Amino acid sequence: MTTPAKPRLPAFDPEDVSESNFTSYPQLHRAANQMRYNRRLGEHAGLKNFGVNLTRIIPGGQSSLRHAHSRQDEFVFVIEGEVVLETDSGAQVLTTGMCAGFPAGSGDAHRFVNRTTRDVRLLVIGDRTPDDVISYPDVDMHAVLGPDGVYKFTTKAGEPL
Repeated sequence: MTTPAKPRLPAFDPEDVSESNFTSYPQLHRAANQMRYNRRLGEHAGLKNFGVNLTRIIPGGQSSLRHAHSRQDEFVFVIEGEVVLETDSGAQVLTTGMCAGFPAGSGDAHRFVNRTTRDVRLLVIGDRTPDDVISYPDVDMHAVLGPDGVYKFTTKAGEPL
């Protein structure tokens, strides 16, 4: 029996993309997000205008701190598992096949939390519109997307973190 050939770009196997729990959050807020792992599929494919991540959240983990984008849209599809979506309206359980969208400027802060004993897998898609500002209502943090494509984090008062 022959092994099928590996796909070549533009096609690829997501499992061939390295997984990392790196976060650009400042050290003060980093630990809360070390229980989620991303495979940056969009970067692997060379996409420039939007990001696509395959995110795995282990039991007890979260996708991010609850946040809202001023200029960037986000879309999340639950590939596997059960996850709690926390928004300004409260908590909602999402299961495999469900999805959620967060339009830019809506102000609806959100995050996904794994309260089960099994890993959750999400497909997360977001654009990279310049001059995005991220608000974090539950912690003293604020972020602005710089011209270099990197978020600069400060306190809500503008002090460096």
